[in-house]
Amino acid sequence: MTNPIALIVDDEPDIRELLEITLGRMDISTKSAADLTQAYTLLKQERFDLCLTDMRLPDGSGIELVEHISNHHPELPVAMITAHGNMESAVLALKAGAFDFVSKPVDLQILRRLVETALKLHRPKAAQPKAPVATSNEPKLLGQSPAIESIRTMIAKLARSQAPVYISGESGTGKELAARLIHAQGPRAEGDFIAVNCGAIPHELMESEFFGHQKGSFTGAISDKEGLFQAANGGTLFLDEVADLPLSMQVKLLRAIQEKSIRPIGAQQESTVDVRILSATHKDLATLVNNNEFRQDLFYRINVIELHLPALRERTGDIKLLAEHVLTQLADKNGLPKIGITASTMEALCNYCFPGNIRELENTLERAVTLCEENQVTLKDLQLPEISAEDEGCNPDQPLEEYLGDIEKQAIIKALKETRWNRTAAAKKLGISFRALRYRLEKLGLDQP
Repeated sequence: MTNPIALIVDDEPDIRELLEITLGRMDISTKSAADLTQAYTLLKQERFDLCLTDMRLPDGSGIELVEHISNHHPELPVAMITAHGNMESAVLALKAGAFDFVSKPVDLQILRRLVETALKLHRPKAAQPKAPVATSNEPKLLGQSPAIESIRTMIAKLARSQAPVYISGESGTGKELAARLIHAQGPRAEGDFIAVNCGAIPHELMESEFFGHQKGSFTGAISDKEGLFQAANGGTLFLDEVADLPLSMQVKLLRAIQEKSIRPIGAQQESTVDVRILSATHKDLATLVNNNEFRQDLFYRINVIELHLPALRERTGDIKLLAEHVLTQLADKNGLPKIGITASTMEALCNYCFPGNIRELENTLERAVTLCEENQVTLKDLQLPEISAEDEGCNPDQPLEEYLGDIEKQAIIKALKETRWNRTAAAKKLGISFRALRYRLEKLGLDQP
């Protein structure tokens, strides 16, 4: 098999030489260009596996080269070399189609990781390791509606990039599933996918949770602890409910993302990390930025590309397929034969607006299966509120955020009552962690009576 070949575009001879030597030691052949004109000529003459380009070139901008490659050589991963701290240029490059960036002075360890990831991205399909056969228990993006087909296409494109992605949408629309699919379909699939609910971490523990700490760095630090960034090194870190981060932590997170390095509490030196950041929240981040409740610079940094997930009421044609899938899963989970559902019951599901989206659909069917007789779900088993997509119930007078909060509160109270206020059992029943339940109880002002 022939060695991969990289195109290096930079007007500084010293930088070109450094990159040529570094890639040569990785058994990568190189061709170099000092400006856009030379780069375009080489792109016509040869087939490359990777392109590294400087932002500032004598006859134009590296952004122009990124756009040219995106239009004429879409399979070729291109990375931008930017001036130190110039995040605006990096974000512009990512939006133009660059898969990643590296800052000057070039950190060779980060560069080597970037190159390895890029070559995985460009590896011919025949040479890529075969993905394991999916099982019925693995999460899938189900649906045949145009909205979901569009999301599938977008996820496939996002998987090829290393750009930060902000996943927006109402609660229960499947934001974590979308993040997992972006990770699984990209070159980082062999690395770890670390998901963290930012709202479930106590503020005083956030820095330790994200960056780790060394033994003796504070009272109670009886041993070294690896942080989330170290755990996700080489993989993906998914920041769910990122809007719940306190402003003090937003500053530290922004620096870690920009510098691609972290310093554990008590450590004297920083260590580099290679992590792709995906984030999500059901809140309107732009509004929080305008209200000075979320840092504008962090917003622009994590929102390089936005993926918006539609509410279930916007894809009602998928409800039947989703319901059948959930019933199959519940039957397998509980060791039951196939669970049926009457035609009128399915019609009621399809006409209901599901303010809690897919999560509410799953919880509704799980409750119905528990109540049904002879493995046949009927209308009375659903216990749906008397509202439909045409009724006022789907458009409450109160703000949607407040409306969904009331639904969440009712579900938590119900679970607590059914488990006699056993929080561990209630958390399990709700499908969330104990820590997440404790956070929600404090947030909603609920406590044991």
